[in-house]
Amino acid sequence: MEVNDFDFDLPEQLIAQTPLKDRTASRLMVLDRSTGEVAHRHFRDLVNELEEGDLLVLNDTRVLPARLMGVKEDTGASIEVLLLKEIENDEWETLVKPAKRVKVGTIVTFGDGRLKARCTGILEQGGRTFQFLYDGIFFEILDALGQMPLPPYITETLDDQSRYQTVFAKERGSAAAPTAGLHFTEEILKDIKAKGVGIEFITLHVGLGTFRPVSVDSIEDHTMHSEYYQVSESTADAINAAKESGGRIIAVGTTSARTLETIASVHEGKIVPASGWTSIFIYPGYEFKILDGLVTNFHLPKSTLIMLVSALSTKEHVLNAYHQAVQEKYRFFSFGDAMFIKPPKRKES
Repeated sequence: MEVNDFDFDLPEQLIAQTPLKDRTASRLMVLDRSTGEVAHRHFRDLVNELEEGDLLVLNDTRVLPARLMGVKEDTGASIEVLLLKEIENDEWETLVKPAKRVKVGTIVTFGDGRLKARCTGILEQGGRTFQFLYDGIFFEILDALGQMPLPPYITETLDDQSRYQTVFAKERGSAAAPTAGLHFTEEILKDIKAKGVGIEFITLHVGLGTFRPVSVDSIEDHTMHSEYYQVSESTADAINAAKESGGRIIAVGTTSARTLETIASVHEGKIVPASGWTSIFIYPGYEFKILDGLVTNFHLPKSTLIMLVSALSTKEHVLNAYHQAVQEKYRFFSFGDAMFIKPPKRKES
């Protein structure tokens, strides 16, 4: 299967640069997973699309203010450091601009000097490892000095950094937001629960690899980046119970989807409490083990995310829906509108 099979024309003006004031005011395209039928709604209408007995799985990862602006200690040259993941003991894998200025041993100073970092290794594509040096609590310093790591296609400044954070964000560690979750408010979550729909949380820390383009021609040649996930015993039990009673398991975001399928793929369709690293790559032909539906945003052409969405329905259904989204001027990507890939009605046990 070719990567170009997942291409589509997207006018640049449809890339949402800023979030809407009201999280639930985004539009919601409802795509019937089986038939490909499309309906146009607003996100607050999601409650009406869910059924009693369904279970919604959300990602409670919290985005780090991971973009740090510093200077080389020896020359004063400006250096941007983006934290990706902690290796151990304050040593981090990072992405650096301009990388050519940073060699092993280079020291970068941030802010008022409360935070320094010494380069300890060279990685691919502008990557560096840094040992961070500081007095106090690292994450408190990061909150004071860091900026939200917005995706490269967003060029506007974010006035309110909390808008790149879900209202249920809890577990610190992401380099990017699980953007499908940005549409939810406490109020809509209460409305969903009141309808008899279960809500559970998993954690997957999103890496920047999610934004990197697929650089091969054939899908089968692509290697996914790895991301850390964690699922609790109570969440696993709730998902299994809902599935056994005929409930539909609906992931909010491709991160939640990948976490559930990672575990279910090695546990005969069941969810167990687990943690670890996943590099699962889901594309058409994949047989879902646990997932029935998906709430997601509109994704980049030729991305692994549109491939995952296509696997849950069909490539033809999804690309047709995307063409309609372009015609109807839906807003795309992180701050854009949402899609609900709707499964068949639940089967009573």
